[in-house]
Amino acid sequence: MGARRSHVANQSMDEAFLAQLRQHVAAREIERGIACLRAHQDQIARLDPSQENAGRLLAQLAIWTDIGFSGPPLRELLQRFEDLKPGSRSKLSITDYICLRMAEGMAAMVEEAMEAAIAHFDFVLSLGEELEDRFLLAIVYFWKGRCLRRRGEYEEALIYTGKGRDLALELGHLRMAAVMQVLESWLLFQQGKWKEALRIAQAAESALDPTDDYVTLGNIQSFYGRMARREGRFDKAIGFFEKAIRQYRKRDPRHMNLARSLANMALAKRGIALQLQKRIDRDVQRRRKAAARRAGKPGASSNDYRGRMAQLRREALEHLQAAREIYQLRPNHHGEGTVYLNAAYIHLDGGDFQRAEQEADSAYEVAQQKQDYILMGRARILQCMIENAKVEEEIGGGADPGSHARRAFECSQEAIELAKHTQHGLLLANAHLWQGLTQCNSFFDNPDAARESYDLARASCGGNQPDNNMWQDLQTLGAKILRKGSVHPALKAWSQGAVGEKTFRQISEEFAEIVIARLWEREGRKVSRVAARLSISPKKVRRILARVGRRKPGAGS
Repeated sequence: MGARRSHVANQSMDEAFLAQLRQHVAAREIERGIACLRAHQDQIARLDPSQENAGRLLAQLAIWTDIGFSGPPLRELLQRFEDLKPGSRSKLSITDYICLRMAEGMAAMVEEAMEAAIAHFDFVLSLGEELEDRFLLAIVYFWKGRCLRRRGEYEEALIYTGKGRDLALELGHLRMAAVMQVLESWLLFQQGKWKEALRIAQAAESALDPTDDYVTLGNIQSFYGRMARREGRFDKAIGFFEKAIRQYRKRDPRHMNLARSLANMALAKRGIALQLQKRIDRDVQRRRKAAARRAGKPGASSNDYRGRMAQLRREALEHLQAAREIYQLRPNHHGEGTVYLNAAYIHLDGGDFQRAEQEADSAYEVAQQKQDYILMGRARILQCMIENAKVEEEIGGGADPGSHARRAFECSQEAIELAKHTQHGLLLANAHLWQGLTQCNSFFDNPDAARESYDLARASCGGNQPDNNMWQDLQTLGAKILRKGSVHPALKAWSQGAVGEKTFRQISEEFAEIVIARLWEREGRKVSRVAARLSISPKKVRRILARVGRRKPGAGS
């Protein structure tokens, strides 16, 4: 009788322990949850698959490993279930087995094996009624959403994230739902729904601000930084990334997300350096014009710009080196590949093609190991940029002067195919854009093909606003096509009566886009002049120019 009472007491203690862990997750009480886990270290160390509730404890440990608990490695605990005698798994209760598959999915996600992780999560979701645990189901929906986001499948990721959020809200776990809303806001941002994304992120921040969930709070600041960087507000972006880094350091001075923010901050500083480079180039052009009239010395401001630009590039490379060191301790292929990629951009800006090529090649190799289509596509675009730079600089032509041009075109084609494996519209747009710039280079000199690539790039952007660099590349491609005097293929088709299924109104609108874009270039990019020449309102001119990607929406005349 006494032994039975002891068994019941131990069982009730286990139930209380599991309930505490669940409560701390729901309330985002991270320190209290970790303290609770440490207080039960012996029980965790003795975890036995034959114990009652072993699977439920394993699922909680998977959740807390994701949050940041550094207890026994999840794979080590899972191995105990792997070491069961043949057929023993079948003796697990259905609840324990579902929880085991949930933990296996998290372990696969940590290892960036997204296909395997999704297979585990799909199994859990298919038996949701058997599990009868909406708390765990909410988390599995969220985890699957994260896997889909990494694969670039944003629409489905949004669906599964929304299901997880709704379950958390039904349970009254507002802070747990807020964590899921952070992912939701990022996915909406990727779809070009900026206002809605910002509103949801701010609501999540308000819900989580009283907590010690420093990682999620850091993720929110990082998200704000990504938005600001996309808009070209680089100083503001750096401020947000610095806030994110401060939050991550509260949890762990070597947190993996800290490395991600360092890599993002490096890109923001690169953006400022590129702006300074353009100022320097303008100064050089002005001095050359002035040299014909009078002798002049380089202005002090130009020297200041050069010094500041060099400093920013040094700082960016230092940030990337710090991020690289973190990834050496906490291996992550996507993060490591991003560091390689960002370093390649900075070396390319400085004219070091060899270093840029080495870093870009490394980025592609790392991405290929995990079939990371987004990172692979970005690496191919960057390799296309490097090859085009060699064409323009006439580097290493040798016996085959077209080798770099052909390599650039091959990279752009591969980038397009890789981007099509995802729902990343801007990635596909950038791939088409750089194929167009390749078709316009001095070797191919094919403005008609470049025009088609330009149109595909515009169409692929959809409702997404390109970042500052991509926007300027679009303008560069558009200007090159105009300078080369190509006849728009639509005009050729209309002159022969080939209108397809288009109505007269659609043809008129497309004609207006073509004419207004070209007239804007001829009139020195002055909206007022175009409006006066065509007797239409400046507002309409701006709207059409924004639609065809020649001006940013809301830009002045």
